[in-house]
Amino acid sequence: MKQAKSAVQVLDLKRLKKFYPDRISREMLAETPEMRVALMCLEPGQELAPHKAPMRLLMYAVEGSGVFTVGDRQIEADKETAILCDPMVEHGFKASKGERLVVMAVVVAVE
Repeated sequence: MKQAKSAVQVLDLKRLKKFYPDRISREMLAETPEMRVALMCLEPGQELAPHKAPMRLLMYAVEGSGVFTVGDRQIEADKETAILCDPMVEHGFKASKGERLVVMAVVVAVE
């Protein structure tokens, strides 16, 4: 009898965080046809430059604080803040508040 694939995946973000002094840490945590989940860890001053993508996006500040760019807005956010972004809207973030920033990004395809 073939064993069914598990429908549950537990992501322990405390253990998955990684920081690099010279670049952003980007780890793909989950990837399915419907959704991707990534964890990005930034040292103070590091930035994910604003860019566009044809997908719906949730950026969740897991820890720290920074400035998130969404379209023409600059949003100061700290831990436990979620920011939603429509497809093809410029978005990015920067650890500009003198502390590390950890962001979990959930990306969903748009039909």
